[in-house]
Amino acid sequence: MMAFVNSSTALKKQVFPIDFETEMSQHLIDAVHHGDNETAMECVANRLVDVNFIGTVSLKSKTTEIVLQDESPHRVNSVYEEFKTEVTALFLAAHSGNLMLLRKLLNVGANVNLRLFRGYATTAAVREGHLKVLEVLINGGASQLACEEALLEASYVGQARFAELLMQSNMIRPRVAIHALVSACCRGFIEVVDVLIKHGVDANAIDRTLLQSSKPFLHANVDCNALFAAVVSRQINVVRLLLQVGVKLDINVKLGAWSWDTDTGEEFRVGVGLGEAYPITWCAVEYFESTGSILHMLLFHLRPNSFHIGRTLLHHAIICNNERAVNILLNNEVDTELVVKTTEETNIHPIHIASRLGSYNILQCLINNGRCNLDSRTKSGDTALMICTRYKHEKCLRVLVSEGADLGLVNSIGHCATSIANSIQWNEVYQKTILDIIRSGKSVKSSNGSRFSSLLFVTRANDIEALKKLTEKKNININEQNANGLSAAMIASAGGNVEAFKLLLHAGADVINLKNKYGLTALNFIDMNQNSEIFRKVMFEYYAVKKGYCNFSSIDVNPLHRAACYGDIHIVEKLLKEGYDVNGFDEHGYTPLMLAARKNCGEMCKLLISYGAKCEIENERHETALLLARENVKGNYAERVITDEVARRVVLCGASVKKHTKCGKGSFHTKKLVMVGAAGILRWGKSNKRNIVCKVAEVGPSEKFRWNRRKKFDVDEAGMFHVVSSKNKEVHFVCEGGVEMAKLWVRGIRLVTSEAIFGSRANTS
Repeated sequence: MMAFVNSSTALKKQVFPIDFETEMSQHLIDAVHHGDNETAMECVANRLVDVNFIGTVSLKSKTTEIVLQDESPHRVNSVYEEFKTEVTALFLAAHSGNLMLLRKLLNVGANVNLRLFRGYATTAAVREGHLKVLEVLINGGASQLACEEALLEASYVGQARFAELLMQSNMIRPRVAIHALVSACCRGFIEVVDVLIKHGVDANAIDRTLLQSSKPFLHANVDCNALFAAVVSRQINVVRLLLQVGVKLDINVKLGAWSWDTDTGEEFRVGVGLGEAYPITWCAVEYFESTGSILHMLLFHLRPNSFHIGRTLLHHAIICNNERAVNILLNNEVDTELVVKTTEETNIHPIHIASRLGSYNILQCLINNGRCNLDSRTKSGDTALMICTRYKHEKCLRVLVSEGADLGLVNSIGHCATSIANSIQWNEVYQKTILDIIRSGKSVKSSNGSRFSSLLFVTRANDIEALKKLTEKKNININEQNANGLSAAMIASAGGNVEAFKLLLHAGADVINLKNKYGLTALNFIDMNQNSEIFRKVMFEYYAVKKGYCNFSSIDVNPLHRAACYGDIHIVEKLLKEGYDVNGFDEHGYTPLMLAARKNCGEMCKLLISYGAKCEIENERHETALLLARENVKGNYAERVITDEVARRVVLCGASVKKHTKCGKGSFHTKKLVMVGAAGILRWGKSNKRNIVCKVAEVGPSEKFRWNRRKKFDVDEAGMFHVVSSKNKEVHFVCEGGVEMAKLWVRGIRLVTSEAIFGSRANTS
């Protein structure tokens, strides 16, 4: 067409090309898009309109999205999105479900098999859910490709009735139908799956399809059948349907992430889909759904104890660290003692794999099942306990020891779990774990006390709480010895652990007769310890209360001296009654009284003195009990006790003294001065006048004596003391030994007088 335009200045001819056919065809598309049937019909009636014209519109179309969920079936979300795309009038009519316009367009020659960016018209009808439209399109000459694409769309969005209609068209090739089946299985559209199977689609056929999983992660095109696709996608109902229709279970698919060395049995993580092809049950374990229903259903048809590349399903479940799968297998009577088959015959059990990988929950499941041998061995003699120790799995160690794994076993090179822990410098954690178990009251098993003994282990660790738990047990062998003959008591004494030694002693440990391989007893170790005195005291306290025990000499060469040093009144009195020499010297030249005085044990000094201990005895160093008591910085109680006894003996034994007459006015005479203990009388002759009861005794002269002797210059003579009788008579004496002896005479007079009056010994300073 040409258009002419007049100008004011000149007449010019201008030509504008107008494609009326294109404009009218686009007008048709716009009318269909907006649902304007009247305008659309007018356009269709126009002979210049091309009903197969491809125009562009902003189309709102449904899209689907698969949402992956850990341990749960995938969720399919459908949303509408608007975007510009190429369309035809027939595609828009199919998309909107405009059946009247659709028929009109077909009648005027619209091409049903024209494929656009969004697919065929049949695809749009399926996507938007217009079943009648699809039927019209099929009857209107939809091609095989158009029908197949529509079927795939139906399998993607879960349109079962559409799938059935398309299958009835007899336009679907088998390989396309198989792909649709696998896709529907992935997405969990059980109705679509049911339709396809009923129409003869081979459920066992292999198809390459995109499989997705979040745990373990998978996003790959895989050659698999419908069952594998459903298992990976965790579609429980689809799996159930496929099993009901008799799908084959003997197909292997490469979906696993693990590969195995058939010589050693060692596994390698190679990445999802890169491992060896495996059976469907293995897939169900690795792509486990939360309820375990899929695996449970599969185990109704397949034996759990069958081997695949030398391994069973239980081995695979442990490697995948799938505790729930392990429990399902255990409930289905899986054999927990089947070993991994390798050319080297490594003899690896399921419990060994769990221990090596640190799967403590699975380890507990295997043990709780009751059919698992805790102490099964590998070819090298390793037990699960040794393996978890070598790999430093604390929680596995705790589970195994708590459940009774044998700590006394050794492997082919002579190592036990304890020695392995020492060799890998894991002793601190290892020790703490076992001590925690013992403290909880559980028994720790060991068939070889020379390699591991709970009692020796706890004693060496000096864990008092754990040791108490052990000593409370009735079946404990308190004198158990290791390979070197060491007992718990020997270990405690050698380590200076007094509290542990005390517990063992009270539990009946033999510290006297039991010897190690070198002939040493616990007493020998005590003598070598810097805290030997504390240990000796513990022993004396124990044997003092032990019923019927009298042979104290078996625990010490000088038991009386030792007991006196400790201040144990009960033991000392018991030993004295047995006839031990109260004045004997020990190997260091001390008497019991000297040792008690040095320790400031006043009450002990009293007891020893009461049994005849002599205060005046000197050793080779010229030390007396009184001298040792005075050296004590802790107090003067022992000194007072000994001084009282010395003073008492001075006055009771008597001595020659000078006696002044007439209160110093007369001359002095030499007299034998002595106290009569029972009567409390001071005597220096036979006359009653020379037998007095003293009410006062003082060192030095009285004032009256000083006055009477003021011209004699002997008033302050060393060794002078005076007494006042009950009749107020003053008598002055001078003893040999100076002031110190005078003090003893005064002290003794006061003591004996007081004892005579009050009937008991008095402590007089």
